[in-house]
Amino acid sequence: MRLLVVEDDSGMRALLVRSLKREGYAVDVADNGQDALWNTQENDYDAVVLDAMIPAPDGFEVCRRMRAEGLWAPVLMLTARDAVQDRVRGLDAGADDYLTKPFALAELFARVRALTRRDPQERPAALRVADLTLDPASRVVRRGRVEITLSPKEFSLLQELMRRPGEVVTRTYLIDHVWDFAYDGASNVVDVYIRYLRDKVDRPFGRDTIRTARGAGYRLDPDA
Repeated sequence: MRLLVVEDDSGMRALLVRSLKREGYAVDVADNGQDALWNTQENDYDAVVLDAMIPAPDGFEVCRRMRAEGLWAPVLMLTARDAVQDRVRGLDAGADDYLTKPFALAELFARVRALTRRDPQERPAALRVADLTLDPASRVVRRGRVEITLSPKEFSLLQELMRRPGEVVTRTYLIDHVWDFAYDGASNVVDVYIRYLRDKVDRPFGRDTIRTARGAGYRLDPDA
């Protein structure tokens, strides 16, 4: 199996390459984001071990560009940072797994084995409802040819509605799948974000696709 190791620290890079070769992997190396992107475009890798903090573009951006270009080699992101927002940022960029430095080599090997056992990834299918499209891979939303900028929560909310065009999606379901906290019947967070969505994907285009099902929830009308 062929791996790409992207690490700018020469000592860590040498350790990773030497250790992975001992495990039987063929290993290519890069020490910056530009070389990493070139390698992933030119070669098919079974997995990429990608340090987050490399010379520009950083590991987060490398991963994001890989996914945007349809490059679906599994990515194990390495970082010295342990903050939740950094782990979330890496996963949102398209990383498959996350390992914080310092780590045991045995854990690294186990994670690489787990990634390479997976079936080859395919680009997630874009969602389309009339002229509204949402691409889960690149996280791009368009109405016709016009790109629409959404916050992460707005994107997730629209994604849930577009997965069930014409169906009523309850507020409770949306709370569970978009916000992931216990539903408070008095909370109007869903209604507030629905209003934000309408202001971005409907009203500027003279549309009324996000409909209210009074007392139940919301639905995306494909015929509106």
